Amino acid sequence: MKLLKTLFVVSALFAAGAQAQTLEELARQVEQAAREEGQINAAREAEFQRDRNNQQALLNQARQELAAQENRSDSLKAEYDGNERELAELETVLAERMGNLGELFGIVRQSAGDLQSSLDDSMVSAQLPGRGDFLSDIAQRKELPNVGELRQIWSAMVTEIAQSGKVVKFNAQVELANGEKADQQVTRVGVFNAVSDGNFLDWDPSKSREHLIELARQPSSRVQGMASDLQGAAPGAMTDMAVDFSRGQILRAVVQSKSPIERVQEDGGPVGYVIIGVGILGLLLCAWKAFALYSTGAKISRQLKSSSPSKTNPLGRVMSIHADAPEADIETLELKLDEAILRETAPLESGLSFIKVLYVVAPLLGLLGTVVGMIATFQMITLFGTGDPRMMAGGISTALVTTVLGLVVAIPLTLLHSFLQGKAKALIQVLEEQAAGIIARIAERQG
Repeated sequence: MKLLKTLFVVSALFAAGAQAQTLEELARQVEQAAREEGQINAAREAEFQRDRNNQQALLNQARQELAAQENRSDSLKAEYDGNERELAELETVLAERMGNLGELFGIVRQSAGDLQSSLDDSMVSAQLPGRGDFLSDIAQRKELPNVGELRQIWSAMVTEIAQSGKVVKFNAQVELANGEKADQQVTRVGVFNAVSDGNFLDWDPSKSREHLIELARQPSSRVQGMASDLQGAAPGAMTDMAVDFSRGQILRAVVQSKSPIERVQEDGGPVGYVIIGVGILGLLLCAWKAFALYSTGAKISRQLKSSSPSKTNPLGRVMSIHADAPEADIETLELKLDEAILRETAPLESGLSFIKVLYVVAPLLGLLGTVVGMIATFQMITLFGTGDPRMMAGGISTALVTTVLGLVVAIPLTLLHSFLQGKAKALIQVLEEQAAGIIARIAERQG
């Protein structure tokens, strides 16, 4: 900059020197140029002073603005921090409320699903079909239910509770045991049982959600009589009724349980039939033997009242030994009487030994069936393991049924054999007493 000024002054001097004609003129010009230059410098210095003053003012202003902005920044930062804290608190509250609401929604959806399952399984649905369809939509969708839907859920719950304590009659379609469908009057006992025409009905959603199903096998006649009495009862009347509180499960199990005859037919197997045959044969033999002994006993009783021997009964044949040989000595007569008693004893005791064999064989056959059933059980365990007890039930049932059959046959045959044997011994004792009496009378006469 300084170099430019020097060049400017030198150039001005050269320009003035070029115009000045004399030294004085040149001196005046130089003095004038110096004065002008001083004025310019003064003006420039003044300008610099003003600029410096303005810059100071601007600097002060900028500092003031900086201070103001810093204050504002601090204020905004404080406000921001406050907003951050408030936002965090609001987010916490929102998260808590959203969590409670989400939990509530989950409970509503779960309750809707559970209630739908309960209503579908309820026998009331046979009277009020389609009442739980809206619950499926609530249980599956992701939106929150509205107040109306919540009230509808509550109403369905209250209705189910109220219907569970009522006995009502209504017309509904029933699938009969033969597969035909018919509209019949149904009497419903709460949510537990339904009967129609004296027969128990079943509500099984796995088979049908549209109609009741008549049980293929009905419970005992006594229970069916209760159902008929209930259907015929007047409004407000009291009557006995069997109620299945498991909502049909116990009734299904009862009607599916086997009768004694079915157990023998299905679980007894060939061994069971053999035991039954042994039992029937033993009973027939006992009946025949009892008839024979009692008829013989009646004949002997009549012979005891008669003095003339009759050969149509054992006692008469024994007495006829003395009548046919009245002159025989005591020893001979005694031997003949013993021979006659032995001859009459065999028919009286015939068959008793075979009955004894039968009542001994019967429990042995039951034991055989037990072994056969246990072998079948172990075969099932070998093939299928022990995970499913029903796979082993058949063999165990065979073992138990045959054991029971053996005992059922053996016990009465044992009692009957004992009774018949006692009866035979009593008759033989009569023969021996009469023979001893004959010998005693002869010995008395000869003595």
